Amino acid sequence: MSETVRLDKWLWAARFFKTRSLATDAISLGRVIVNGDRAKPARNVKIGDVLEIDNGSDQWEVDVMGLSDVRGPATVARNLYEETDVSVARRVAVAENRRLYREPGTTIKGRPTKRDRRELDKL
Repeated sequence: MSETVRLDKWLWAARFFKTRSLATDAISLGRVIVNGDRAKPARNVKIGDVLEIDNGSDQWEVDVMGLSDVRGPATVARNLYEETDVSVARRVAVAENRRLYREPGTTIKGRPTKRDRRELDKL
């Protein structure tokens, strides 16, 4: 195996994104930072690089520990990176905030009924 892998392939293989095209879009939008710099999808990743990844639902800061350009089982993908302690603490805090302070719109399913609208108007 080579000493470098394309960034979009690595993100897909490490299961941060479901498809390579989603990984490519995120990189192009600046949601993936490599060693403190914005990157392009074709940038090569090597062992020891630090990535900051925002995949829409979570934000990760990881150290690259292994390289792969094929998507395998999640247990293998987990060995490709190691999350930093700061990142783990931040994600735990965000998860706790989501649990304690739910978004008001998450309980509404679909379009409000006439009764729901009246209840909203009372507020």
